[in-house]
Amino acid sequence: MAMNRDEIIQQVQEVLIDALGVDDDEVTNEATLMGDLGAESIDFLDIVFRLEKTFGIKIPREELFPAENLMNNPDFVQNGKLTEKGLAELREKMPHTDITGFVDDPDINKLGDLFTVNAIVNYIEGKLNAA
Repeated sequence: MAMNRDEIIQQVQEVLIDALGVDDDEVTNEATLMGDLGAESIDFLDIVFRLEKTFGIKIPREELFPAENLMNNPDFVQNGKLTEKGLAELREKMPHTDITGFVDDPDINKLGDLFTVNAIVNYIEGKLNAA
């Protein structure tokens, strides 16, 4: 089923409202899942499951939320920051996410800020267009 971006945004917002128990006015494109919407790591599994069900697609968790694989590799993280190699890996793994602001201060504690509503919408849109 073909969907336009507005329809995808609406469906993603509904998934996040249901999964996180937040109000619809909180789920803006720029909202971060963890910081703004209060998602915890366990919620990411639920979100992925709900997105798969809603859009009829398979979502490998490490594809939508690849941070765990990055954080455990010493080539990618040194002194609490992503290295150039880590940033290159992040760009490759998360083409659906705008990391321009993160590049200036690639503190791993700020990685969660990259997981925004808009990043999920971009990811879903890319998956649906590729199908």
